Amino acid sequence: MITEKVDLDGRPFTLDRPDAPPQDGVVFVLNLHGAGSLGPWQREYFPVHDHVDEFGLVVATPTAQTKVPFRRWVSEADDAYLQAVVADVLARYPGQVRSFWLAGHSQGGMTSNRLLRSDWWADRVDGWLSLSGGRLGQAPLVEGFGPPLQPGQQPLPPEVRARMFSVAEGLPSAEFSFIYTAGEHEIVSLPDTSPWAERFGSGNRVRLDDVVDDQPGRIHDTRPGGPTRAWGGPPGPGTAEVYVYPGLQGDRVVADVLRKDKGHTEGLEPEVVRTLVTLMVGAPGGKLRPNG
Repeated sequence: MITEKVDLDGRPFTLDRPDAPPQDGVVFVLNLHGAGSLGPWQREYFPVHDHVDEFGLVVATPTAQTKVPFRRWVSEADDAYLQAVVADVLARYPGQVRSFWLAGHSQGGMTSNRLLRSDWWADRVDGWLSLSGGRLGQAPLVEGFGPPLQPGQQPLPPEVRARMFSVAEGLPSAEFSFIYTAGEHEIVSLPDTSPWAERFGSGNRVRLDDVVDDQPGRIHDTRPGGPTRAWGGPPGPGTAEVYVYPGLQGDRVVADVLRKDKGHTEGLEPEVVRTLVTLMVGAPGGKLRPNG
């Protein structure tokens, strides 16, 4: 694996790429952090780069520029920067990207949802991995969801909280594979149906074998205020339930992965990461291929 810092007009991002790209092309993952976070934190929260050589992945992990009231993906400048990151990777692998995925944690997932409703992204993205970043066919958040209050900080007004955690309504018109994962304690429940799967011809989900991890993730939110069940505490081993919706048009992948006894910010466990990557690379691509 080759890891480098790529500078785009003074805005660097981390690029993890294989020593040699596979003959059948690479799977490109744009790995987006959540609000208040940074690219280096996201790289450890979802360490997809661990599988760069094994699966032929190219992973770009950038950092948002907007900082008020906290760092997040909201500005036109950030949107243009993300397009520049994509252009840089495509220039390195002309005609070799067989599949392009957006992966986003929390507000990074909400940003992925927003971007996919624009033509530029809809024409290029083959799949979206939502890492606790909203579901197409919502899994509602538990009451009071949010980061722990910092010393001297007042609770957010209900209307501000609602706006912070609101997601785009309805379904995008774009066509892509979709994988959703979340911690058990951050949502009320995981729906047993998927309107996104129904759109592509499947209504009945299938439960696969649970994923069992005896090793923890690498990172969690260490800000003062103490952990909460919904927001998450220190990482630890765990078990995840995996559901897929088979028989979709175009062999698209739609799946839900529920991490038991986890919250919003515990870094993903190694076998959960491997499971997500396996689902991603098994999905069809082709939007960035010549004549794709």
